[in-house]
Amino acid sequence: MADTVHSLIPRLHELLVTHLTQEAAGADRARDALSSLTRAFLGAPRPIDVAAGLHELVTRATALGPDGAWLAAAGHANLAGMALTRGETERTLHHLGAAVEFGYNDCVAVHAGPVRPLHRDARLHFVYERMRVSEADLDELHWLHREMQIMVREARDATVDNIGRTDGGVSSLPAAPLPTREPDSPGVLATRVELAAVQTALQQAALKAEFRRSSGSTSLDLIDGGWDHARTRSDARWADELDARRERDAAARAFVGHPRAGRVPGPCPPLGSIVYPVV
Repeated sequence: MADTVHSLIPRLHELLVTHLTQEAAGADRARDALSSLTRAFLGAPRPIDVAAGLHELVTRATALGPDGAWLAAAGHANLAGMALTRGETERTLHHLGAAVEFGYNDCVAVHAGPVRPLHRDARLHFVYERMRVSEADLDELHWLHREMQIMVREARDATVDNIGRTDGGVSSLPAAPLPTREPDSPGVLATRVELAAVQTALQQAALKAEFRRSSGSTSLDLIDGGWDHARTRSDARWADELDARRERDAAARAFVGHPRAGRVPGPCPPLGSIVYPVV
């Protein structure tokens, strides 16, 4: 079957989720909040060559012409991120430059902590100055990156909240809905897929931990038969209330753009002027 944009989006999502879970499960050098959290939950999956998959995605997306350009941009941007974690500056800048050629414009991501040391490199300035974004898209990019951080915090809080919980219920990890507005430039779509991948990876990790806890509680009850059922019912009610609150909070975080934000792409804010979202 011939490739289409819609058929390649799930492939990009799958590769990003795989990268997040593999880094969390097996890379000792990954010390960011997402990796530290998910490493505790996930077993080591069968290794998949994510870089090779992204290269293939770029080739297939490029063959689609202008419609697939943002997917090629996403592939190059994530290859740049992988190179950055390995300290490969030349390869990082090569892929970031290629991503920008395909329309990548996530200037918020370029202000994340791991990228900031490169701000002293004139080559990054050259690449960055070619990026274009509208005020409305920039608002959404800020929201997308902030939501990634919120999801990590929510997953961490849920882990702490469930310590000592005795009921056999399983709580999911709610996520805010992805924006559905028509972006002013397709590059924003790449960051939407990135957020969706973070949401999926964290939800998978949280569910695995919850099933492990739930089965452990059930096993203890079967072994000694002396389980405190009054406490279990109380824990279940408390968990249901907490789950409902998290569902409401996630829904309330849905993106709402500023009605007067400009819709015409222009130069990004000066490099170094954007504060990466912190929650």
